[in-house]
Amino acid sequence: MDLEHILKETDGRSFDLFKEHVHPQFARVLKTIGFDRDYGRAEGPYLWDREGNRYLDFLAGWGALSLGRGHPDVRRVLRDVVDSDLPNWVAFDIPPLAGRLAEELLRRMPSELERVYFCNSGAECVEAAIKFARRATGHSRILYAHRAFHGLTCGALSVNGDQSFRDGFEPFLPGTGEVPLNDLEALERAFASGDVAGIIVEPVQGKGVYIATDEWMLAAQRLCRAHDALLICDEIQSGMGRCGRFLACEWTEGIDPDIVLLAKALSGGFVPVGAVLTRRWIYEKVYPTMSDSMAHACTFGMGNLAMAAGLATLHVMDRDGLVSRANELGARFKRGLDALKPRFPFLGQIRQRGLMIGIEFHEPDSLGLRGMWKLIHKMDQDLFPQAIVIPLLDDHRILTQVAGHHLDVVKLLPPLIISEDDVDWFLGAFEQVMVKLHKVPGPIWEVLKKLAKHALRRKRSAASG
Repeated sequence: MDLEHILKETDGRSFDLFKEHVHPQFARVLKTIGFDRDYGRAEGPYLWDREGNRYLDFLAGWGALSLGRGHPDVRRVLRDVVDSDLPNWVAFDIPPLAGRLAEELLRRMPSELERVYFCNSGAECVEAAIKFARRATGHSRILYAHRAFHGLTCGALSVNGDQSFRDGFEPFLPGTGEVPLNDLEALERAFASGDVAGIIVEPVQGKGVYIATDEWMLAAQRLCRAHDALLICDEIQSGMGRCGRFLACEWTEGIDPDIVLLAKALSGGFVPVGAVLTRRWIYEKVYPTMSDSMAHACTFGMGNLAMAAGLATLHVMDRDGLVSRANELGARFKRGLDALKPRFPFLGQIRQRGLMIGIEFHEPDSLGLRGMWKLIHKMDQDLFPQAIVIPLLDDHRILTQVAGHHLDVVKLLPPLIISEDDVDWFLGAFEQVMVKLHKVPGPIWEVLKKLAKHALRRKRSAASG
């Protein structure tokens, strides 16, 4: 059996097979918002459907595809690994590439981190960080920020600041506590208990692209030092050059994290991989003796494909200057979006770090537009941003995402290898969508009416069931 045979067997049936055997509700979501496209090819920042139409992917696999799809340098290295006789997952051996990737990652850190634990995903990184912090400090309490997203496994969900993900999965790990992002007084109070093992922070939050202030980050660091706790920077989405520094936390001068978490883009999106980078003393607390050498481990960590993909991704980033490129293109987005704000009352704050961009919408002053805003939000709190992402895909073939539950934010996570023309393609399309959005009645409001009917139907069904 080869790939051609497999694809032939599923041709024209993939959506129905997925709906029947994998995830019916997600299939319904895609159908409702018109995202049930049949993509047949992908390259760089682009997708093509079966009819040959080209799409611009500004979702990039939730940020994992920093090099776009099918980057030739990473593919070449992965082919070399597959064609080699390198042993893999011997389990009781020294994986041949793990030390080399660890060395490359550690030399890019802003602080004195000296050890790396490799795993398979961002959620696994968070699980490891919770365990490492508790064992290293002897304390139990893990703090996290409101709206934080650190994964959906049980431990990670216990430090997830989005209630919509938590509902129905209680009870969570004991000894966790939420603090408001950028609230210095609340942060001080949270550490007063004296039992804090660490605080886990996204320097730029994935949900809504809310940015931690320098003052808040440095206060968290100071409090950690004063209370023998650890500062854990979750850079799973914001790291690997996404925000115009190798780590987003580097925008704060003087930051010195104890643990850094990387995943998603670490392999360029080719192979699942995660990395937990820590100080030596933390690692020695977790693994103090030879008999503790398996105190935390995973079966598929340090695989040859993942390690090679990570090394190749770092090489491409360095060679092509993608970190500074993210800053340049991010500034181009910001200038273009800010220039539209005076013309379009729905447009609010533009939050941007490199190529991680949140476009916020707010209630306008205009009486007519304000009435429509209130009506839509009364129907469903999550409806309004769909009026932007749906026509961007339908009319302009640009794939974007709504940035969180009950947040009127559209998020852009383009691959770091996009061009100026790709930025301008988006800005031109976004302007056209804004023009239609601000016409009442207009074609965008027909989309919202359709979605509102689906939302009301869901609510009635939930109430009766």
